[in-house]
Amino acid sequence: MGQKNKGVDIVKEVGGIHDYDAAIALFQDKLDSSSLSRIKQITNPAININIANAIAMCRPDAVFINTGSEDDREYIRTMALEKGEEALLSMQGHTIHFDLKDEQGRIIDRTYYIADQDERISSLANRMERSEALGEVRQIMSGIMHGKTMVVGFYMRGPVGSPVSNPALEITSSAYVSHSAEILYRNAYENFNAEVDRLGHFYTNIHSEGLNRPEDLPSARVFMDRSHRTTFSFNCTYAGNTLLLKKGNHRFSVDKAVYENRGAELSEHMFITGIDGPGGRQTWCTGAAPSGCGKTTTAMAGTYFVGDDLAQMWIAEDGSIRSVNPECGIFGIVEDVNREGDPILMSILRSEGSEVIWSNVLIDETGVPHWVGNGEPAPEKGKNFQGDWHKGKKNADGNEIPMSHPNSRCTVSSTSLANYSARAEDPLGVETRVITYSGRDSDTMPPVWAAKNPDHGVTIGACIVSAATATEVGATGVKRAPWANAPFIPGSLGDYMDAQFKFFNNPKLAQDKKPVMAGLNYFLTQAARGGDSKQLLGEKKDVKVWLAWLERKAHNDVEAIETPIGYLPKFEDLKTLFHDIIAKEYSLDLYDRQFSLYIDNIVSRIDLQAKAYGKEEDIPQKLFEVLEEQKKGLIALREKYGPIVTPEKLLGE
Repeated sequence: MGQKNKGVDIVKEVGGIHDYDAAIALFQDKLDSSSLSRIKQITNPAININIANAIAMCRPDAVFINTGSEDDREYIRTMALEKGEEALLSMQGHTIHFDLKDEQGRIIDRTYYIADQDERISSLANRMERSEALGEVRQIMSGIMHGKTMVVGFYMRGPVGSPVSNPALEITSSAYVSHSAEILYRNAYENFNAEVDRLGHFYTNIHSEGLNRPEDLPSARVFMDRSHRTTFSFNCTYAGNTLLLKKGNHRFSVDKAVYENRGAELSEHMFITGIDGPGGRQTWCTGAAPSGCGKTTTAMAGTYFVGDDLAQMWIAEDGSIRSVNPECGIFGIVEDVNREGDPILMSILRSEGSEVIWSNVLIDETGVPHWVGNGEPAPEKGKNFQGDWHKGKKNADGNEIPMSHPNSRCTVSSTSLANYSARAEDPLGVETRVITYSGRDSDTMPPVWAAKNPDHGVTIGACIVSAATATEVGATGVKRAPWANAPFIPGSLGDYMDAQFKFFNNPKLAQDKKPVMAGLNYFLTQAARGGDSKQLLGEKKDVKVWLAWLERKAHNDVEAIETPIGYLPKFEDLKTLFHDIIAKEYSLDLYDRQFSLYIDNIVSRIDLQAKAYGKEEDIPQKLFEVLEEQKKGLIALREKYGPIVTPEKLLGE
C-alpha cells in the first residue's frame, strides 16, 4: 500500500490551503451565509481543509453545502434539469441523463493510481507518477468550475455506526452526479463529524465534468491517490467515472482491508441477498461477478434485498462473517431486464411512485424509456445515446445502432424494491453463510458447485473468467477476472490473495458459522453441451434454485457429489427444488448436460490460471497447490471415463 500521507498531497499543493484558519477564511470569502452556517457545523479541521482546497483549486462561482434535507435534494434535482444534465420523462419522478457517445463505460485506459516511485501497484492497473499527476491536475482542474456551482456532500459508505463503514466527501460541479449520490449513498451530514472521529479517516472525491465536449474526452482522467485517499476526476460524466464514492472509494476500501485489517475484513465486488430456507430459516448470501454479469439479477433472486454491487465484510465477535452494503441504491444495467426475469425491478421502472434516473436508454416521442431485451414492442424512433435514432439506423462503420447502449443504466433507491430488507441499515450487518463467485463462462463450468474447503473457495474466486462486457470502454474478448474485484485492487494481487486466505481461515471463525463458498455460472450455452445454439442452457430464474441448493448445503440439509473441482448437487435434490421454488420441471437430460465435467475445458482453464498467476509476484503457494490437486484429480477421471464425465459416473467413484 502507498504509505499514508506520503508524497505531496495534490489538492493541498494546488489549492494552497494548509491550516484550519486559512480554510475558514476562504469559506467566509466564498460561501453565502446559508452555506457558511452549514459548513461551520463541520468542525474536523482535516475535512474543512480538503473542502477549502477543492474550492481554491476549482474556483467555482458558488458553493452549495448539501445537508441531505428534502429541500436540498430538490435544489439538486432542479439544478440538474436547468443545466440540461437531466430531462424530465413522462412518468413522475423519472429523468433521463445522456453521457457522451464515446463515454458509455469506465475509461479504464485513462484511469490511474497516483504512485510514488517505490510504490507497488496492481499489474492489472495503470499508474502515473505523483509529479506527473500533479502537473495534469494543476493544468486541467485549476479553475475548471468557473461559471459553475460546486456541490459538497457528506456521505457514509455503509450504515452509520458500522465498524466497516467509510465516511466520504463527494465534491462535484455536476448536479447529475450529486443527484445520483443522494440516491445511492447515505447523506450523513448530521453524523459526519462523529463518524470521522470514530473511524479515524475519510475519503475525499473531487470531480468536474468540465465543458462536457467530445473533444475533451482524450484528456479525461480518473486519478486515485491511495496515500491521501483522494480521487480526482475531470472531463467526464459517466457515473462509473464520476461518482467517485462508488468504485473510486471501493478501491480505497480494498486497500484498507488488505493493508490495515488483513484477515479480519474484506471489501468485495459482491451482492448481498437473503433467501428463505426450510422451517422459516433466513440465510444471507453474498456473491461476486464482474460488472454486467448478473449481480443485480442474482441479488433480486433473493427474498430479502440488501445490495447488488458492493459488500463490506468482517468477522464479528460471535465468530460469524457479517456483511453490509456501502450503498443504499442500485446503479443497475437495464439491458435484458424484463418482467419474466426481473419482475421486482420492472415494477419500479414501469410504475409511478419511485425516483429513477435513466441513462443512455432510448426515449421515445412520448417520453417513455425503452431498452434492448425489455420484452416489449420497440418504438420506430426516438433519441438515445448517439442522438436521433430510428429502426435500422447504422453507424459510420455500417453496423446497426442498437435501441439502447448495452451499458444503459437505471439509478434507484433500494427502499423502492418490494424485497428490500431493513437489515440493510443494520450497523451489525447480516450473518453471511453463502459466498458465490461467477462470470460469463459459456463453455466450461457447471451452473453451481461448492468448494471443498476455504482454500478451494478462495481459488474459485481467484479463477473467475468472463467475457468482456460493455461496462469498460474498449474491452473485448474473454479474460480473467479475479474475484470480479481485480479492476479495483490497488496493490499486488499476491497481497490481496493472501488477505483472502487469511480471512477465510481466520481462527476466530466459528466452525458452525463458516460459509459455503461456491461457483455460479448461468451463462453456459447449449452449443457448449452438444447443441447448435448460443442460447443459454437454462433460464435467468434458475438462479433461485442454485441459491436454494447452496442454502441447504450451508445447513447440511443435502448431500453432494464430490469431484476434483468441488461438490455438485444431486439430481433428485435439484428436481425437487425446481418444482418447489420456481414451479418448473427439471429433466435428467438437462441435468446431465449442465453438470457433466468437460475435463479438457476445465484443465485448460486451470492451466490458464496457473500460467497467469505464475507471472505475478508473491502469489501464495497455496493457490498453485489447489490448482495442481484439482488438475491431477481431473486427469485421473479422464483416464478412467474419458473427456466427458457425467454425474452418474461420479456417483460411482
